[in-house]
Amino acid sequence: MLTTIMESLAAVTGLLLYKRYKFTAAKYFIYFLAYLTICDFFSFYTRYVSPGKVFDFLIGSVFEKNHWWSTLFWGIGAILFFGFYYHKILENKAFKNIVKYSSYSFLFFSIVYIALNWDKYFNSFFPVISIFGAVIIFLCAVLYFIETLQSDNILTFYRSLNFYISAAIFVWWLIITPLDFYDIYFTYEVGNPNRDWDFIFLRRGIYLFANIFMYLTFTFALIWCKPENN
Repeated sequence: MLTTIMESLAAVTGLLLYKRYKFTAAKYFIYFLAYLTICDFFSFYTRYVSPGKVFDFLIGSVFEKNHWWSTLFWGIGAILFFGFYYHKILENKAFKNIVKYSSYSFLFFSIVYIALNWDKYFNSFFPVISIFGAVIIFLCAVLYFIETLQSDNILTFYRSLNFYISAAIFVWWLIITPLDFYDIYFTYEVGNPNRDWDFIFLRRGIYLFANIFMYLTFTFALIWCKPENN
């Protein structure tokens, strides 16, 4: 719930300040924040998939869990958005091409991998997609930092929305990605005696901290920064 509040705060802040950024590439980032909030809201449908509730007809179906939705809108959708966004804000042609073709490769790989593991798509997450996505994020952020260091923008980086976006997503994926290597310890079946509760609580705590950090950084940056011509 706290993550949803932080996420909504960033989205609402972006929408309220939309006029400030509507002539820059940052407007796409505001759209993205709104998209995340809406998609995250829909992911709560699983709370009503139980006897006597509105979506009880989904019990026993492939849509009983929301793994498929999370993989689609976040695991794949978020990565493709950032690929699109950095292709917009980067000026170096070689960097733009690296981001573009890396994003295409990620999309192709994700489609093929899901197709080959179709049954698992509805009841588990795919660490390999998450890790590949993290590589794309790191690539985008690093290329942005390199380009900033090589330009006059380094003099005013602290007022750049794109700098804070890059720093926030870099740190978020840096914190979260190692958890994917230990996801085998996270059993999603409630009541399963093999659930590692210590890991579950640690995982939840890390995600909560990382989410709060990222969305508060986005909120602060939208308020503090000046529009940039992209």
